[in-house]
Amino acid sequence: MLAALAVGDRAVFHQLHDWTRKQLSRPTDSLFSWRWRPGQTPPVDDPNNATDGDLYIAWALARAGERWGDPALLRAARSIGADILRLLLREAHGHLVLMPGLQGFEDEQRIVLNPSYYVFSAFAALDRILPDARWRRLTRDGLRLMRQARFGASGLPPDWIELQRATGTVSPARGWEPRFGFDAVRVPLLLCWANHRAEPVLAAAARFAGDPARGTVPAWLDLETGAVAPYPASGGMQAIHDYASWCLNGGRPPAPALAASDDYYSAALKLLVLMAVAEA
Repeated sequence: MLAALAVGDRAVFHQLHDWTRKQLSRPTDSLFSWRWRPGQTPPVDDPNNATDGDLYIAWALARAGERWGDPALLRAARSIGADILRLLLREAHGHLVLMPGLQGFEDEQRIVLNPSYYVFSAFAALDRILPDARWRRLTRDGLRLMRQARFGASGLPPDWIELQRATGTVSPARGWEPRFGFDAVRVPLLLCWANHRAEPVLAAAARFAGDPARGTVPAWLDLETGAVAPYPASGGMQAIHDYASWCLNGGRPPAPALAASDDYYSAALKLLVLMAVAEA
């Protein structure tokens, strides 16, 4: 939906919105099921949501509603935003945090969080159409969380972290590999896109990607052992590293091209980079 909006294709945007609404809507709220499996019966085999997906959908609807003066799209964006605020925020030891999904990420001791779900530009866009101080607090507390969630010699965030309710301690989440990898790679993109360029994660990511001892950027870094993936970052991940370097240092902006070898996720990352560059 964001990609269709970026090229101004209103018809395609509405087709994508209609498909998403019909196939992924949940019956009890305005959020969306996170996974669609073509060929399966039913194709939605897990009704849980993914909060980053909800944010991107709401952000696309808000942008489209503002761009095309469409009140129905703005209403849809507000409905999603209201349920994000109602269902997916938690208070934990002075932090207002964003749950990754409605189910499976908290117990009495800890909350599991995903730093790459903090889509700061979406918070700002939703605050314009659905003013609420919690959007601004999510940004402030989210940036504070990013500064705490830096581990190992690299000072990078892992894909998943946990926050202890009693103490506020932040650590790599048990049950997930302690890697700066396929999720956390989005953090530099989201920080740059929202113009939070002084955040230390950006400089740490640039050092990792620009390490002259390696010929290519690895797909992940183990923050506990220092081991790296035996295979390179995808084209989409490399596009984010190029974008973050440009964001910090200037020069020629990246212009990643979609390739036949790109899988869904790599292509999606490239499209996000192209949008962020265009808006800069």
